Parts: sequence; C-alpha cells; structure tokens
Amino acid sequence: MATKQCDEITEMVCLESDLQDGQMKEVEVDQNKILLVRNNGEFTAVGGLCTHYGAPLIKGALVGDRVRCPFHGACFNTKTGDIEEFPGLDCLPKYKVKVEGGKVYVTTDKKVSLMPLVCHCRQCNICECLCFIGPASLQCAETLRQNGYEGRIIMVTKDEQLPLDKTKLSKVKSVDTEAKTLTFSDGTNQHYDQLLISTGGRPLQCPGAELKNVKLLESYKDATEIHQMSAGNKAIIVGTSFIGMEVAAYLSDKADSVTVIGSSKFPFQSSLGPDIGKMTMQMLEEKNVKFYTSNGVAEIRGENGKVKEVVLKNGEVLPADIVIVGIGVIPNSNFLKETSVEIDSRNAVVVDKFMKTNIPDIFAAGDVVSFPLPLVGHKRVNIGHWQLAQAHGRIAGLSMLNQQVVINTVPYFWTMLLGKSIRYTGYGEGYTDIVFKGSTEERKFLAFYIKDEEVVAAASLNFDPAVARLAEMLLMGKRITKAQAILFCFHRSDDLSWLQLP
Repeated sequence: MATKQCDEITEMVCLESDLQDGQMKEVEVDQNKILLVRNNGEFTAVGGLCTHYGAPLIKGALVGDRVRCPFHGACFNTKTGDIEEFPGLDCLPKYKVKVEGGKVYVTTDKKVSLMPLVCHCRQCNICECLCFIGPASLQCAETLRQNGYEGRIIMVTKDEQLPLDKTKLSKVKSVDTEAKTLTFSDGTNQHYDQLLISTGGRPLQCPGAELKNVKLLESYKDATEIHQMSAGNKAIIVGTSFIGMEVAAYLSDKADSVTVIGSSKFPFQSSLGPDIGKMTMQMLEEKNVKFYTSNGVAEIRGENGKVKEVVLKNGEVLPADIVIVGIGVIPNSNFLKETSVEIDSRNAVVVDKFMKTNIPDIFAAGDVVSFPLPLVGHKRVNIGHWQLAQAHGRIAGLSMLNQQVVINTVPYFWTMLLGKSIRYTGYGEGYTDIVFKGSTEERKFLAFYIKDEEVVAAASLNFDPAVARLAEMLLMGKRITKAQAILFCFHRSDDLSWLQLP
C-alpha cells in the first residue's frame, strides 16, 4: 500500500530477496518508472528511462555502479543519477530507498530535480566564453553552468532554428589569437576571454554541386527540402556510409525511385565490414532501392539550373530530380590557417587530453579535433560521433574552469535503418578479422572486431545489451581475447555474463 506525505509517495516495490548483488529491476511508483539496483547489499533507485530518448534502462548493461543505455550508450551513476557518458544532457532523478522487514520501499518526490545543484561561486577570472553551436559546445556550456560559472556565454550559429539533435556551424572568417577576437563573414567582430572551437566538419562536394537540386544534409532546413523535393520524384544518393544509407532508408517509401551510388562493393564496408554491409544493402533492396556499387559520379548534368541526370564513371546515365550527396567530411578549420593553432595533416585541430590547443585560452572539441584516445594507447584520432562530441565538450568546460579532468571515453554510435538499429562501440580501425555470434542472414548478430588477437570493437543488431556491456568492459580496460570471443560465438547460449570479467 502506498503512503503519501506532502509531495512524497512511498510504495513497497519488492522483497529484499528479489534482488541479488549486481542485479537491477524496473519498478513503478506513482506512475514513475524507476530502476532499482542492488550492489554490495545496498539498494539504490534512479529514473528508469534514459534522458536521451527514453529507452528503458532495465534493458541496458549494469556494471558496478553504472548503467549504460542499450540504445545509444549514455551512462548513469546508479547511486547519484549523474550522467557520466553521453549522448544526452540531463541526469536521472534519484529516489529514496529503505528496507524494512525484508521489504524494499521507494519514495518519490514530485519536486525532485533532474540536474545537480549549481554551486554559485562566480569564476571572477573568466568573464566571457565564446562557443560555436554543436553538441560539443552545448555540453561545454552545460558543464560551465553546472560548475558555477556565471559569466557570459556566447553561442554562435548561422542556423535559423535553435539547436536540434543535429546542428551546423557558424561562418567564421578569421581568429586573432593575440587580440582574442573573431571576425565573422559579415564583418562583425567579437572579443573572447576563452574560446571553444567546435566547428565540426565540412562536407565534401562532387561535380555539379552548384545545381539547385543537389543537396547536402546538414540542417533542419536541408532535411525539410530533401523531403519535399524527393516526394514522388527520382532521388539519387551519392555515398554509402551513414548519411547516404539513412537517407535512402527514409526515402524508400516516399520517392518514386531511390538509387544509391557507392565507390565500395558494399555499404559501410570500411567501417562495419562486408558482411554487415551486404546485409544492409539487401534490406534496402527489399524496399526497391537500387544500388550502383564499385562506381562513382563522373558528372551531374543540369537543365535551367536544376538537376537532370547523373553520369556514372562506367558511362551509364541516370535520370534524376534530386541528388543528395553524403561522401564524407573534413574538419572545418580553414579559418585557423593564419593563426598559430596547431592543425594536423588531415585538417584537424590538435588538442591534448584536456581538450586544450597549443594556444592559451583556446580549446577545441567535437568533429574538428584530433584527440588522444585512451582505448588505443592515447593515439590521436579524429572521430565524428555525437557521443564523443559531448564527452569532449564536458572536458573542455571543466578545463575552462581550471579543473584538470582527462578525456576517458569509448566511442559509441548507432545507425537506424528501416526500424532496425545497428549499434557499435570501440575503435576498429585496422581490424584484421571479424568473429560473429549469430549471423547477418538471420539479422541478429554480435560482431567482434579483432586486431592483434584482441577485441577492439563490436557491433550488433537485435542483440541488446551486448554492445553496451562491451563498451563498459573496454572503458574499464578489460582485455577480451579473440579466443574468448570465438568460444562465446560457438556457445549455444546468448548469456553475456561471461563478459563480467574480474
């Protein structure tokens, strides 16, 4: 029976014996879904739904005092509710728990706050922070405010909308690092005391990009126009990585026809491997999407300024009403070329483990940076993942406040195709073998990417929460050998408890 006192409601949710150490259970109190966890004999309770997109955390991976969302990899502390890995901004609500007479009671409070309290200790030595809008800068601003920074934060963007779950950057013309000023493309200037560079990536173009109906997908406006121009028309997509494949899946039941052009034999071939690539290709072919692989665009022809047809490198000519280009990006750092900010050979801004550049008071985060990844022995990498950008932003914000916290995260991303989500964690560049549990033919699998006889990454479909659990293991520095992966793959059970390595 529930008891009510002011804004609090207390209910008995289970018996003490119902949960053993290292187990979790979803319960409900006053219509609130709550995750109840038992560790070291202690019960704790936090919100049961991920604050990113509402995924049920009971389906996630519990490792110690952290639960990782099975969908997109966000991590939360099960004692405090704090968000410890991204995507997402909000923490989980925390609830009171008591055990009496072998029964477990949880108390909800209608006034419970999702965010940690801000310590109002104004950072007097910092008066103005300038950031470019994107996931990294949004997380940086959130971190600054949560840690008591009350100075002015300026967010810069050329989008007409407020930040969405997909953002684009502002046009910066130049930076004067000595005068601490930025000059924008409209000629205006802006002073900064500290600067966060989070300008993301610049899309690569193909011949004919100047024609009216050749589109990139960078903003909400782009998405709206692609939808409108494609409906009932012939859509051609150039590129077989994440943008291209997701757009093809979306348009498969909206456009009159959808054609995909790719340079590799299968989609995702370099990132996920040929088997998974072949499976995704078959999924879209079942929706009447046509592929021209091991090919490319020689020319895009227009008429009266609009797309008319696409000429392939093999000579074939395809009629087109709209062409969507998704052939990759390069770090957007050209505006820094006249400065002393260190840029690597791939155009990425070089940062250290605190997201600091080589210039005082200038930090960088997100797709524009090359940063030391602990997972690969602190080798510098440039990775364009939403989750990583938020992790960068948090570390940059703490560094701006002179809190020296090093970047320590494991890449985690996902792609959604026709209602099916492929999840991936780790860093698989240079892998030499893939070991499968299940199969791509069944469209249920867990794939281990092997390098130097160890698992360096994993991908899955319909195998939750395997990738979430693997991410926690990789973050903890646990070594999973190829032999262990093979043994698991030949085992009849899908039980992942073997991954709880000591």
